[in-house]
Amino acid sequence: MTRPPTAAQRRVIDAADPVTGRLRGTESQLAALVKRGLAFRHPRPPHDHFLTPAGHRIREEGAAEAEVASVPTAEDSASRAPAGTGVFAARIGGEESVDTGPGRIREVHSAWQGLLELRRMTNPDGAVDRPCGWERTHLVQAAALALEAAGHRPAGADADGYRVRATPQPEAVAVHVPDAESRQGCAATLEKAGWQVGEYTEPRTRARYLLASPRRV
Repeated sequence: MTRPPTAAQRRVIDAADPVTGRLRGTESQLAALVKRGLAFRHPRPPHDHFLTPAGHRIREEGAAEAEVASVPTAEDSASRAPAGTGVFAARIGGEESVDTGPGRIREVHSAWQGLLELRRMTNPDGAVDRPCGWERTHLVQAAALALEAAGHRPAGADADGYRVRATPQPEAVAVHVPDAESRQGCAATLEKAGWQVGEYTEPRTRARYLLASPRRV
């Protein structure tokens, strides 16, 4: 059985960039994480170190444990990071308040650029025009980030906008947008970001919504 990371190694893992997994630490700490399969050294300059999928799992498990005592609902835990942690979380729609100020715009831009870099590093052909493995395991956050980065407004407590929600279908999210024009705009944004998008009608309410899945080729 693999030994858990040391306290010092865990601090390095927990401090990794939440989107790209880029690490900062001493050479010995980074080398130890590489040896344990929790990080890898990028072959191209500046040869930064990044979390492997196993490293990301450890980081996410630690974050989940820290949230357990304070998260009121399952949906809330999936949609936002704990207050004061400084961890970026895309707006999935339905949050009590929606920050649209310059600081939030910079955060979203930085997160989107980081995600494009993650695509470049982890897609086998280095493609940035289609989703990567991280996005396929974080469907709601990934789709919401693509929408927010393109300037679409998430729904708030007192405002209409998009709402991204998980679905029973594998690798698919539902995007609920009230009006047809905005719905078409969200569909175009997701398609440009590498998602396959179709428009459907909810049988019970007859409301129209988008069903989006990450494109593989």
